[in-house]
Amino acid sequence: MHKTVDFYFDLGSPASYLAWTQLPSLCARQGATLRYQPILLGGVFQATGNASPATIPAKGRYMFTDLARFAARYEVPFGMPSGFPINTLALMRGVLGTQLRSPERFEALLSALFNGLWAQRRNLGDNAVLDETLTQAGFDPQVFHGLTADGEVKAALKQATEAAVARGVFGAPTCFVGNGMFFGQDRLDFVEEALRQGASSLSS
Repeated sequence: MHKTVDFYFDLGSPASYLAWTQLPSLCARQGATLRYQPILLGGVFQATGNASPATIPAKGRYMFTDLARFAARYEVPFGMPSGFPINTLALMRGVLGTQLRSPERFEALLSALFNGLWAQRRNLGDNAVLDETLTQAGFDPQVFHGLTADGEVKAALKQATEAAVARGVFGAPTCFVGNGMFFGQDRLDFVEEALRQGASSLSS
């Protein structure tokens, strides 16, 4: 059986960004396929009764400090974008719509938006800023906005979010290796260990 990592994420999650910076190389090391699973984190929170740590001041302050520590360890740029937290409904519709309609451009879009938010600290909840970011990355903003208004794309994001909740997802990022679930970008070492163990069991 081929090794895979299912990566459930929302662009508005800083921990999802940090996981995204590491997972491609992690999967390459282990000969695994990374399967991107866009979801709406707000929908997950609503379905599970969970909430962002940022809503609890003391926990939020610690979380931002801890995320900065991991960014330094990973040697990746990281900062909080203006307007945080932003409503990612339109962004995630555009991401999933691109994955469905133009899969060959999906990873380039993901890079533009993740980096736009967390490396360049842009407020992508502002349409003017979003359009500029898309244009600079070679994407047509009107096509992107068309996807966000597409009924099939709307339904697909809703279904993807419901399927994630049904699988046990309560936050982002969440990774699955087989039936093993790993929540948080600080659990990537366990993800890699699960891939190694899977390879060992396949060769034995």
